[in-house]
Amino acid sequence: MSLARLSRAAILGALALLLVAVAGAGGALVRVNGIVLHADGGFQPQSLPRHRFVPIDFQGYFEIAAQDGGQPVALEQAVIDFDRDGRLSTGGLPICAPEQVANASPAEARQTCAGAIVGRGGLGVSIGFLGGSFPVSSPLTLFNGPPVDGQPTVVLHAQIAALVTQTVAIVVPIERRRGPFHYRATLDFPPIAGGFGAITKVKVKVGRRFVAAGRKRSYVSAHCADGVLQTHGRFTFVDGTIVDGVVERACTPR
Repeated sequence: MSLARLSRAAILGALALLLVAVAGAGGALVRVNGIVLHADGGFQPQSLPRHRFVPIDFQGYFEIAAQDGGQPVALEQAVIDFDRDGRLSTGGLPICAPEQVANASPAEARQTCAGAIVGRGGLGVSIGFLGGSFPVSSPLTLFNGPPVDGQPTVVLHAQIAALVTQTVAIVVPIERRRGPFHYRATLDFPPIAGGFGAITKVKVKVGRRFVAAGRKRSYVSAHCADGVLQTHGRFTFVDGTIVDGVVERACTPR
């Protein structure tokens, strides 16, 4: 990528950030460089202790479309940062390695690694072919993955049946960080349908209660220290466009 291309992408990202800042109850809606991106999320319960972590369920989604209604630009990477008031617990939770589900259907994968499921949802794809496009969808599953360099991971699994059947089983590293966002998940998406496909929707609900060492645990927990939980997203597309911004959701301290 040239320096001019990088500068253009950075400018577009800055414009997108300003647009995301006006997000309201319907989440963030961004239109930039022919791309329309809508992202939103939330959590339950919304009433949380100010200092003590308690179990929650987190849900989020993003949708991508082309402004002209045609085939959207392919998403290459999504980097999602989660608020420092959240906590991830994986100790004692079963692990699913990507090779265990690499050739499995969604139903087979969920059966093979049932004990490691931490999230469920759906994946939408648009396949561009012979001047047109058609939608394809798949159940999406997140499994607790094998640690990498001491950091937790999830395995994202889906299966796309278009032109040929493609199974997606990618390891998503989750990096613990300092600052306002405590965890960063990086999703590097493979080419879809030999490069003819583009992701149009990812929707997932994350949450898992389990028992380890005789104690009840929750995969995701949170508290409400400052009245808001934030999620930051950075989306990079194959044409160099970057969309970057934050979705905020209020919590009630108790």
